[in-house]
Amino acid sequence: MRLIASLFLLAATAAVSAQQPAANAPQPTTAETAAQRDTSFIDSEGRAHITRIVPVPTYLSRQSQYWLREPVPDAVPPESLEQRRAGTDKWALTARDAWLNLYPATLTEEKIAGVPVRIVVPASLPDGNKDKILLCLHGGGFNSDSGSYTESIPMAGMTKIKVVAVLYRLAPEFPFPAALDDSIAVYKELLKTYKPDRIVIYGTSAGAILTGEVAVKIKQLGLPMPAALGIFSGMGDFARIGDSQALYALKGFSGHLDPPDDTQPHDSEYVGKLDPKDPVISPIYADLHGMPPTLFVTSGRDLLLSGTVNLHRAFLNAGNEASLIVYDALPHAFWYSTKLPEALEANHAMADYLLKHLNK
Repeated sequence: MRLIASLFLLAATAAVSAQQPAANAPQPTTAETAAQRDTSFIDSEGRAHITRIVPVPTYLSRQSQYWLREPVPDAVPPESLEQRRAGTDKWALTARDAWLNLYPATLTEEKIAGVPVRIVVPASLPDGNKDKILLCLHGGGFNSDSGSYTESIPMAGMTKIKVVAVLYRLAPEFPFPAALDDSIAVYKELLKTYKPDRIVIYGTSAGAILTGEVAVKIKQLGLPMPAALGIFSGMGDFARIGDSQALYALKGFSGHLDPPDDTQPHDSEYVGKLDPKDPVISPIYADLHGMPPTLFVTSGRDLLLSGTVNLHRAFLNAGNEASLIVYDALPHAFWYSTKLPEALEANHAMADYLLKHLNK
């Protein structure tokens, strides 16, 4: 399965480095074998075969420059689902503690409409915010949970609003529409307590994709729309591979990347047997008129850069209020990190947008 939304950046690197490649596996590129000049060749089918020498921009923070300079092998053995989940879970606990050091909160787990959720209540919850709720749909490639801590704790702390993170069922055990059904069930239950204009739905990567799917399903069901959406490094088209997915790996230019295969739907374990052009699983094919105000966020070396900007354009073409922020030179979901100034900036931009629409 192509990694459209693998978000445990440091854990993935550590897990891969610990594995030994098979004797017949491709060997990692080294300084001696790496291209030393820019090249380009367009073959008879229009495919570009290119090499580029791309420096780390000096206008990034020192932390981001250092992070982008960290080497990641471009030839690695495959990682099992069990290894991926174990690595993600371990990384997520470390990230949780790092975010809690910045934004203290109370974390509890319970069920809403029978669906497991993680509830994050900021240490300081003003009375004026008690009628508001943020519904977080976490990232993790639809097969793990890399975001129910890293996406909820900073948003709760920055907005001073309670966050409900849906711990939806994961693929491949539970393909589409399991995650969608769980998210809709929680939203319906929240509507019994909160007015729709006091609810925001948002997510990163797989959660961003799911946010778009949930919005389309809400419209189909005739339910009231939330006050706003946050689609942070997502996409809305499982039938076609965006240009950026052929250019960037999980960490941008570094790491392993397979050539795209347009003959197969993205993430077949999540899509299952469904037509990838179904308008719910791929909202770019849906009637998007009447979507709530939406913030799209991506970055210059994000493998889902194309998916995010294409869905943003579809929202605009449907007449919706839609804003787009692109952070130059940084890779997929960089805002998961507490160590990058740009990550804190991005989280503040997300929080400010969501809060603005809840306060209207």
